[in-house]
Amino acid sequence: MDLKSGLPFWLIKNGLSKDYNTLDSDIETEVLIIGSGITGALVAHFLCEGGVNCVVVDRRMASTGSTTASTAQLQYEIDTFLFDLIEKVGEENAVKAYQKCLESIYTLEKIIKKLKIDGNFEWRSSLYLASDAKGFKDLEQEYETRKKFKLPVTLLNQKELKDKFNIDKKGALYNDCSAQIDTFKLCTELLNYHKKNSGLVVYSHTDVVKVENKKEHIIAITEKGYKITAKKIVAAPGFESESLLKEKVMQLNSTYVFVSKPLKEEDFWNEKCLIWETARPYIYVRTTKDNRIMVGGFDEDFQNPKKRDALMEQKNKAILKRFKKLFPDSKIEVDFYWCGTFGETKDGLPFIGEHKEHPNMYFALGYGGNGITFSVIAAEMIKDLYLGKPTDSDLFAFDR
Repeated sequence: MDLKSGLPFWLIKNGLSKDYNTLDSDIETEVLIIGSGITGALVAHFLCEGGVNCVVVDRRMASTGSTTASTAQLQYEIDTFLFDLIEKVGEENAVKAYQKCLESIYTLEKIIKKLKIDGNFEWRSSLYLASDAKGFKDLEQEYETRKKFKLPVTLLNQKELKDKFNIDKKGALYNDCSAQIDTFKLCTELLNYHKKNSGLVVYSHTDVVKVENKKEHIIAITEKGYKITAKKIVAAPGFESESLLKEKVMQLNSTYVFVSKPLKEEDFWNEKCLIWETARPYIYVRTTKDNRIMVGGFDEDFQNPKKRDALMEQKNKAILKRFKKLFPDSKIEVDFYWCGTFGETKDGLPFIGEHKEHPNMYFALGYGGNGITFSVIAAEMIKDLYLGKPTDSDLFAFDR
């Protein structure tokens, strides 16, 4: 299935990296990682750092799946309000999920600094806008809930929001500990670093079509019939992991994004903060390092790639119209646009760890709008599971 369409900005900006080899023989490794997107790259990083021998395979050219379509906003907020999540999974688990998302942003910055790689990581403040009176009421409840558990949050009323950001909405939640990255660049740099320094091997255009469990190992068989023997497999190919699972664990959605032509510094809002809103469908907004504005949203239930792609022009107009309601004087002009498919779970949380029907496998399924922060959590957790260290794996278990 095509995961994206149009011209993703990150791919145009960075260009395709040097392609990787295609598997053409039987091999053995300690851990096989299926999927070379940001989740697979982070899993490889943590395992390599733990001294584990790894191989990464992908049915596509490495890193060119949904990673190229990500808008790469790093926020500790989950798509589900904390007060709602408490009702779904209990107070302890809900709060811990939010705390882990916050911690993951700092973890990602530490990885980039330690390896001295470039992922265009930039700290940003964040605004969660109340689109109407009901939205502000929800934000008030959310503010009290987050404040109770000492999560970073400030509630802005209508006047404060207008004075500081020149946005005319009922109010907003504000924090100063969000960030943004270039996901495609970070992904390729992580893989390249560990290829050079940790013995990581990456195979692209290598499609795993069958998995066979043995007593002490597991075998992945590729479309061309080659065998990869490993102690464990990590499944990190995004929603395409559905082919391995009998139960339906997520809903497919399509999201639409455009990137503006470069603007002057004075054309931006205060702090260049990340922006999203309580309205459904909503838009989300960020900037890029070369002074563009990236706006996405108006998500649609996924049906098939053709129907998804046919809506692009209509969705772009709707997104631009909603953006101009926020910033009526903006000189924004569309330069690139694309759409992509992503998965979403009922409670907004990922699925990480083992599955009772799949021995010798770990799953890293970071569905939803927090895909990158979930990927960091999944990668670190899977490393600990493999090395026999204690984890909070029950928090993101399939049977939660």
